[in-house]
Order: sequence, then C-alpha cells, then structure tokens
Amino acid sequence: MPQFFRRWSLSLLVAGAVGVVPCLAQSSSASPQSAPGQSSSSQISVPLTEGQPPVRTSQTGPSPTPSLIDPAGPTVSLETSEAMFDIGVALNACGYDRGLDDSDPVRRRVRDEVNQALVGTAQGRNARDKLCAFIDRHRLEDPARSLAQYVSLGLYLTPPPALTPSVDQQDLPPDANGVIEVLPLVRQLAEDIDLHVIWVENRAAYDEMTNRLHGPLTKMIVDTNYYLKMPASTNGGRHFLVVLEPMLSPAETNARIYGTNYVVVASPKGGQIPMQLVRHAYLHYEIEPLLYAHENSMDRMQPILKAVQESPLAFEFKNDLVSLVIECMIRAIEARTMNTGVAEVRFPANLPRGDLGPYQRAKSLAEQQREAIRQKAVDHDMRQGFVLTQYFFNQLKEFEKNPDSLDEAIGPMVYGMDVDGQIHQARHIAFDAQGEADIMMRSPQKPPQPKELDLAEMKLMKGDVAGAQALAQKALQAHSGEPGRADFILARVYLMNGKMDDAETAFRGTLAAARDPRILAWAHIFLGRIEDVEDNRDGAMAEYRAALTVRDGQPDTKQAAETGLKKPFMLPHQAEDDSSSQGASPSSAPQESQPHPQ
Repeated sequence: MPQFFRRWSLSLLVAGAVGVVPCLAQSSSASPQSAPGQSSSSQISVPLTEGQPPVRTSQTGPSPTPSLIDPAGPTVSLETSEAMFDIGVALNACGYDRGLDDSDPVRRRVRDEVNQALVGTAQGRNARDKLCAFIDRHRLEDPARSLAQYVSLGLYLTPPPALTPSVDQQDLPPDANGVIEVLPLVRQLAEDIDLHVIWVENRAAYDEMTNRLHGPLTKMIVDTNYYLKMPASTNGGRHFLVVLEPMLSPAETNARIYGTNYVVVASPKGGQIPMQLVRHAYLHYEIEPLLYAHENSMDRMQPILKAVQESPLAFEFKNDLVSLVIECMIRAIEARTMNTGVAEVRFPANLPRGDLGPYQRAKSLAEQQREAIRQKAVDHDMRQGFVLTQYFFNQLKEFEKNPDSLDEAIGPMVYGMDVDGQIHQARHIAFDAQGEADIMMRSPQKPPQPKELDLAEMKLMKGDVAGAQALAQKALQAHSGEPGRADFILARVYLMNGKMDDAETAFRGTLAAARDPRILAWAHIFLGRIEDVEDNRDGAMAEYRAALTVRDGQPDTKQAAETGLKKPFMLPHQAEDDSSSQGASPSSAPQESQPHPQ
C-alpha cells in the first residue's frame, strides 16, 4: 500500500475511536476496621438480595470504615453513639446554639446538666475554656462545613473514655484530621464533669427516639425499593447507616459517603427526622452501583458537561459526568414519587354507572394537578443544571408501566439516550443564578494526581499525539502503570501517524500484556480493521470473533465486532477510490479528505 494512502487510511481507521476506551479509574473498597464502638442501634429489617455490582465513588483508593459500621453487621441500621454525643456536647458547651428552639427536649436537658456540672468544678471550667478556644480557632466561614468536620471525626471514634480514632491518623478523612487535636480537650472535659454519667442518665431518651423512628425509616426503605422494584442491596461491604444525635441542629443533616459506606447524621424535630433527605441519601446508596456499572457506556455523553458549565452546579457535577447522571436520575425519581398534596379522588361504593362521570372528571383533574406539580419540580432541577432530569422523568413513566426492575431498565435508559437531543435541549435552558447545596458529601480527599497513562489518554483524546506517545513510552521504560495499556495507547498513536506495522506490533503486545477486558476486546477490533484494510478478510474475521469471546460486556464493543463480522471494515470513499483509481498516480488520491484526529 502506498505510504500516502496508508497514512490517510489509518487516520480514518482510528478517527472517532481514539476515546473509545476511557481512562480506567480504580474502584473504591472498604478496608478492614476495628470492632464497632458501643452504640444504641436498631436494625432495619428489609427484604434483601445478592448480586448488586460494587459501588464506586469519586474517590480513589480504599476508604476506611467508620467505627459505627460493623463490616459483618446489618446492611441498613439506625444507631446512636456515645462518641458522637460527646462531640455534640463539646460543641454545645462552646456556643453551638443553632436549631436549639427546634431540637428535641433532651438537648436542653443535657445542656443544663452540663452547665450544672461545670458550676461545681473549676478544673472543668478551665477544660471547657481550652476546648472552646480550640473550636473558635478552627471555625470555618461556612457554618455547615465547620460542623461537618467534627461530625466526620465523630464517626471515626472509639467509645469513651478512650475516645480515640478507630483508624490510623493518615486514614482519617482530611476534614476530620484537621480537628483531631480537639480529642484530648474533649476527653478532659468529659472526665472533669463525669459526662458518661450524663449520657447514661439520658440514654433512655435516645433509645425511645430510636424506637420511634424505626418504623418510619423502615417504611421509607421498603417503599423506595418497592418503587425501584428491587429488594435492598446486601452486596458485600456496602452499608447504609443513620446516626441520631439530638445535640446537633435538626436543620443540619449531614450525609456522607465513605467509599462503599453511606452515613446520614440527623437530629429529630418534633420526633421526626427529615426523611426526604435520608431518602435522597438512600437513593444514592441504591442507584450509584447501577450507574457505575454502566460508566463506560456513558463516554458518548461527555459533551453534556459543556452544556452545564454556565449553570450554578457544584464543581463535582460540572466535571464528573457519572455524578451528574446519578443526581439527575435521583431527582427524577423524587419528582415521580413526591407527595404533591393533591388528594386522591375516591369513588363511593355501589355508585351507579350513570353517576361515574363527575368522579372520573375529578380524578382526571386531580392527576393533571399532580403531574403539573411534579413537572414544576423537574423544571426547577433543570434550571439548576441537572439537565437530564426531564429525560429520566419521562423514562420513569414508562418504567412504572412494565415489570422490569430498575437494575434491568437502567441500561436501556442509558444506551437509548439521544445525546445530541439532550445537549440541544440543555443549551436552551435559562439557568438559575444561584445553586443549591447538595446533601451528599463524599469523604473529602486531596485531588488525586493523574498517573502517566491517565495523562496519555487525555492527551490522545485532545489530539496531542506526540504528548501521548512520550508519556506511554516513559511508562513502559520506567515499568510504571500497566504495560498492556501503554502498548494500547502507543498502538493508536502509531495508527494516527500512519505506521501500520508498528501499530499492529503494539496491538499484539497489548494482547500479550493487558488484563482489562475492554482493552483486550478493542485491541482485537483494531487488528481486525487493519486486516480488512490490508484485504485479509480471514484474519479480520478471526480478530472480530476474538473480540466477542473477551466479553467485556459493553454494547459498543459488541456492536463494533458484530459489524466487522457482517461486512469488511471500509474507509470512507475506499470503494470508489479502488474502482476509479486503479493505475492512477498517487497524486490523484483525495488527500484533502484526510480528517484531523479527534
């Protein structure tokens, strides 16, 4: 094959497929952890099932398990914690009054008992002053984040009197690590005022609170899973925990994701906790594993992120497609299942058929009113920047009519999306000026530095072929990263540079060294296309069949391989060139048609 045609052919061969295999991110997993601390707990009994895919969060690497979570314990639980109580008392002793008027009466009672104890001990008052000085120095501009750092610390403490971190200090969430030095001060105050005695005296109120909320929380979980048509997940290592702490403000519910563990810390008001917020966190717990299982299939949706850059969304949603998709689906579910306040129209018993008309009209009107309220909620979410909420809202209407569970229906929802249509719609939304805070907070982590092969993938997707090649070769020479992945990057670089022989060699190296099914499958597909370009149909068919045997489970891989089996891979205008240019000089080739690598 003439070199000019080879270079043009290979550019077309790889064009549009440069980003078909995304950077391969690591999954999070919970690490082993010490025995759980003392707590008052209520296990939530819900239907359970096996087989859910592992959840993966935006963090990298393992995330230590909070001390209240027993890895061998219940998947879903409702608990109280003496360690969290001590943290709450410390904050209240130092001027934390937020939500006091709305709090459960036990909060004022404990505050009064602590104040009475302080009156009788100068040493205790001195300990309190040192504690308050520390809290004042570590106060953040955002009151919610100022509280969150102590809540985060409280979730990783052993029971009093030790009150020490249940994991190594370097494994604590960074926000908790920033206030770890408060612990000696809290321990000293607890010792000076006999805080354990105060806890024991008020333990009955905590237990009563837990018993009262057990029923509503169980109902929420069962109702949510009934709508999803899914039993609650029991996939290994995943837990959903609600911690009750009335010493905190009822208006400041903390929901955290620590790797595979989802934790909500809430304070009751009028005997109830904000169940809508707890349900939002529970929907994250159930839906995230399902969507992360289809993460690679969302690559084609990446342009949606460009359409939301002018919205008031938080940074995470503007830069992480999967997080945006998850939140849009959850908000759509919440809109479909919200309590609109419109009463159901009930038909009287034994109503004559001739008298049905007014009731049927009233029922139809009520449903229209409910739908209008739901749509208003969707419109609000769309203006906030959650631009796929309307799409999922419409899909859920159909989901409600068929027997498929969400884990069965979610794939077609993702694969069947008209991405261009959604982008067009998003570009015409007048976004709100102000965004709303999201209840969910993932364990804060320092942003991970991309590794060489991650950077190489990014450069390749941006068309920086030389930069991608340099980084991949560096990784191979330094024996860092995955050699199979490095070979795969180099193979695509060689294709874009018109070096077919080098590309084929690198793809063969990929097959020998790679372990990831997606990389292996696409290496076979690229080899099959090269064989087709070289008019070796038998060799191409063998490669496409090999791609199908890898079974990476992604529809784009299956489609590409099956298409290759049905007909030879052909470059644009190749048939026309072959029929009209036989014997023509190389200069007659349409070089102006050579695409710019994407």
